[in-house]
Amino acid sequence: MSTVALVLAAGLGKRMKSALPKVLHPVLGDPSLLWTLRALPASVDHAVVVVHHGKAQVEAALAGWAAAGLLPCPATSVDQGEPLGTGHAVGSAAAELDRLGAERVVILCGDVPLVRRETVAALAASAGSVLAMDLEDPAGYGRVLQNPDGTLAAIVEHKDATEAQRAIRRVNGGAYGLPWGPLREALGRLRNDNAQGEYYLTDAVMDVASRVPVAVDLCEPAEMLGMNARSDQAQLQRFAQERINRRWMDEGVTFLDPATTLVGPRAVLAMDVTLGPGARLEGEVRVGAGASVGQGCVVSDSTVGENAEIRPYCVVNRSRVGAGAQVGPFAHLREGSELADRVHVGNFVETKKTLLKEGAKANHLSYLGDAEVGERTNIGAGFISCNYDGFNKHRTVIGRDVFVGSDCQLVAPVTLGDGCLVGAGSTITEDVPADALVLTRAPLTLKEGGAARLRERLKALKRG
Repeated sequence: MSTVALVLAAGLGKRMKSALPKVLHPVLGDPSLLWTLRALPASVDHAVVVVHHGKAQVEAALAGWAAAGLLPCPATSVDQGEPLGTGHAVGSAAAELDRLGAERVVILCGDVPLVRRETVAALAASAGSVLAMDLEDPAGYGRVLQNPDGTLAAIVEHKDATEAQRAIRRVNGGAYGLPWGPLREALGRLRNDNAQGEYYLTDAVMDVASRVPVAVDLCEPAEMLGMNARSDQAQLQRFAQERINRRWMDEGVTFLDPATTLVGPRAVLAMDVTLGPGARLEGEVRVGAGASVGQGCVVSDSTVGENAEIRPYCVVNRSRVGAGAQVGPFAHLREGSELADRVHVGNFVETKKTLLKEGAKANHLSYLGDAEVGERTNIGAGFISCNYDGFNKHRTVIGRDVFVGSDCQLVAPVTLGDGCLVGAGSTITEDVPADALVLTRAPLTLKEGGAARLRERLKALKRG
């Protein structure tokens, strides 16, 4: 049986007060819509995303996720046109669902990111099902009424409910698994003779339930929390944070302060990883066994090897840190940085598109851009690879076992051979052969007593 997911993502999201479509607002670094799509189980063959407001942005995001291999199944989009309610949104996808040969449809909302894959799998496997949740305060939600056998009897909106019905704590979660044939017929019978002039999906669901049994399945309330305002976004992030951090603690990861540590949904952490307070991991992050990420660090789309140490307040982006390496504090590894095993990059060091080979060190206040640094080479404090001439970037290659003194500049393109020594304060503009000693210091000028004479002259000028 062909099962297709229909994800509603056409809403404007007025209360978000943003130029960004609300389904693209992030939770722990990933857009809400991506969370929803990632929850689709293997039993779902295809996803259809209903778009309208921010259509170009949403479709561009879908294409990017597909290219990056982040979607569990193929996804296409349909434009709802002027939104006229949730029933209208589902109806706008009818031709696409027919084209895909859908027999069962799982309906989800793109601004409801925390639904679990297991929950969606149960929807996809059911003959007919509606998700419901039990709330302490159900005010404002549609109440779910059930037949004696537990199947759906009715969904009654809060404003239309009697006092007895309002006492019911079981409410509609807004996610459904339904047979497409009966649902398609029900959509054709929808009317918009209501105060809002909209076509309600719940009316179609009730139409289906009058013809085939529709089960009522319970889920955690957090799974159905929607992102309608910035306060919702903050609450969703907190729920996601608690869920993810608890999972990794169960897997042997130490959180020194779980309440301030943000681990994205695509991060993968090995046993005995330690995360400091305020650490943030976003995107495709891999952290090896025994490694530590210190307080205030931001690591995105990067790999950190076993027993590596990212000291406090470092930024690591699209980079690789080898086993046993040490980074920081206050270091910045920009895109394309690669640190081999046991490399040391110290405080206030910035790297970009740079390879430091095994055992190399750059411990203090340096910039390495478009560079390659050989094994066991030592880069002194205040080093700069001058890689940009105002028009083009150029490469610097430094061999193994090289010693570069403090306050040196290498004007690229330039190569230092293995084993050479560069004296402190030098500016190197030409290639240096292996084992050479090179320095470019100006001659020392020393005048005995010159400082005292200068001070007296300046004092006299000030008095006069």
